[in-house]
Amino acid sequence: MANLVGKSRHRDRHPHRLPGRLLARYDAAAFNDDNRRHWAGADGLSAKAANSPEVRRVLRNRARYEVANNSYARGIILTLANDVIGTGPKLQMLSDDPEADRRIEQEFSTWARAVGLAEKLRTMRMARAEDGEAFAVFTNNPALPTTIKLDLKLVEADQVTTPDMTGFETNQVDGIRFDSHGNPVEYHVLRQHPGDLGGGTNLDYERVPAESMIHLFRADRPGQVRGVPDIMPALPLFAQLRRFTLAVLAAAETAADFAGILYTDAPAGGEADSAEPFEPIELEQRALLTMPGGWKMGQLHAEQPATTYAEFKREILNEIARCLNMPYNIAAANSSGYNYASGRLDHQTYYKSICVEQSHLEAVVLDRILGAWLNEAVLVSNLLPQWMRSVVLPGHQWFWNSHEHVDPAKEANAQATRLTSHTTTLAYEYARQGKDWEAELRQRAKEQKLMKELGLVEGEVVPQEPEEKEEEATHRSAA
Repeated sequence: MANLVGKSRHRDRHPHRLPGRLLARYDAAAFNDDNRRHWAGADGLSAKAANSPEVRRVLRNRARYEVANNSYARGIILTLANDVIGTGPKLQMLSDDPEADRRIEQEFSTWARAVGLAEKLRTMRMARAEDGEAFAVFTNNPALPTTIKLDLKLVEADQVTTPDMTGFETNQVDGIRFDSHGNPVEYHVLRQHPGDLGGGTNLDYERVPAESMIHLFRADRPGQVRGVPDIMPALPLFAQLRRFTLAVLAAAETAADFAGILYTDAPAGGEADSAEPFEPIELEQRALLTMPGGWKMGQLHAEQPATTYAEFKREILNEIARCLNMPYNIAAANSSGYNYASGRLDHQTYYKSICVEQSHLEAVVLDRILGAWLNEAVLVSNLLPQWMRSVVLPGHQWFWNSHEHVDPAKEANAQATRLTSHTTTLAYEYARQGKDWEAELRQRAKEQKLMKELGLVEGEVVPQEPEEKEEEATHRSAA
């Protein structure tokens, strides 16, 4: 009995230790009065359950409201779409048949302009930012002026839903049905937008095959099949920014409504003349006033905006833009507090995230569009060579708009050094500018040939070294 008591006392001294196991202790997993309220909203819901239809609907509506009413939110979304999509991607075919490649590139470029592909891609990128996802359905448009009548019809996330879903289907989420391997089989698209007049009562929907639907979203969790707005973490911050601005403005307007205040140093029951409390006094411009006996006039001093107003807006905008991998000077369209080095460093992370997004767009959207276009092109006689008709998706690549360098001279010198040292290729350097190197070289050859015919001599431009520039700048400042 004594041994049992001793053992029990020994175990009581180490309540967190089990025989043969050492339990670690994490501060973030502890429950105390300091963090209990902070982590009250934490849950263990799956990605599908957390992104339920009602949750996504609330997030969409609030994000759209902020983008529609907050100029910073609207500008950030527009800038992001313009930087990612630009004027639209350009196709370059990489087969062994140059003539066929050029013809396909020309036909696809003509078709892309006819359907407004660049504009639709920008709309899809903005929809992903404020709705969480974007949908596009392949349709046939006889009104197109091109030989191929393929078109893209954009669909809002509100319309992709299953009104009659019971909630017991294991291979289906709201608006999408999957096979046993998790691949989308069909999408359910309402015939009428639920936000239209009378649209809430029309629950008829079409079953669109997965082959005819493009679904653009970002999966942040394993098993996530529907998207949430990119600006979701910043929604409370947008609201705080607007409330703070309105509060500062209201305080400044309230102070401006009063030109001054009348007060007296006389004690209660003293000899000061009587004056009605809170009675306004009309003031004339450039005039002297006399106060009642024993009374003084004091002017109100403006307390708003405070000196921390600009700093608060800067910090909250910086936090807002962080969830989009966007630096502050791009989000605020203000680089007054930046120098050259800090601006370049911040932009590197932003441009890298843009490259990742463009790669995602190529795999999810553009390759799907090219494959559907080639399937239609097969039906047109003499458009594709015979060998290409049996290839699912020929070799190709996409070119995007380049990002202009802050100092073009420095970038030109660096590019010349890379080409001279054979650490890069013309194809790569032109691709960074969003250009086709073969087309650019052919154009350059035509220009040089014409210059020789006209007797024009092309001058050689000698790049200036950065050290020479700095030395000249020093001499100019000294002079």
